[in-house]
Amino acid sequence: MVSDRAPIELQALTGLESNLLAHHLDTLEEAGLIVRSHSSGDARRRYVRLVHGALGELEFSADRTPDDVLFVCTKNSARSQLAAALWREITGCRAQSAGTHPAQRVHPGAIAAAERSGLDLHDATPRRFDDVAVVPTLVITVCDRAHEEIGSDQGWWHWSVPDPLQRATKRAFDATVADLRERIEAVFEAGADRQ
Repeated sequence: MVSDRAPIELQALTGLESNLLAHHLDTLEEAGLIVRSHSSGDARRRYVRLVHGALGELEFSADRTPDDVLFVCTKNSARSQLAAALWREITGCRAQSAGTHPAQRVHPGAIAAAERSGLDLHDATPRRFDDVAVVPTLVITVCDRAHEEIGSDQGWWHWSVPDPLQRATKRAFDATVADLRERIEAVFEAGADRQ
């Protein structure tokens, strides 16, 4: 419920046969409980996301909000940088970011979107995932390509957030901030309720 999953990942978690899982996912989508999106990495893959609020009181989150989190995307120039800044603002906890193939700099569109949201990315610098000295317990990939590259065997979370660089418009970057904010607030609120 806190992580987007590919059907093959859901199949491994549930033990359901692929045809039965597909039937249940179709039913859940028709009921408005989940949404599916195509991977921006491997276009043959789709990700399933629970519609936050659709289950009301039945929704589950982490037992508590993690004190430290690492957000990972491919270039570490937009989504992961924005996610880390939002996490720090919303939760007051530590957050870092990294990339599997980092860019030279944070994208100016991400810096501008951060400013519009009251965040500061001016001193942010992309870095390699492999250079993170101590990987926190919770790693959240916010990029399909990064998720598909480093995997999810460690129990890490994945958020299939569209890449704002594909359009590189103000609207695309603001939509990324809104998507990340909604996800972080949902996790934090549910975690805070359980503490």
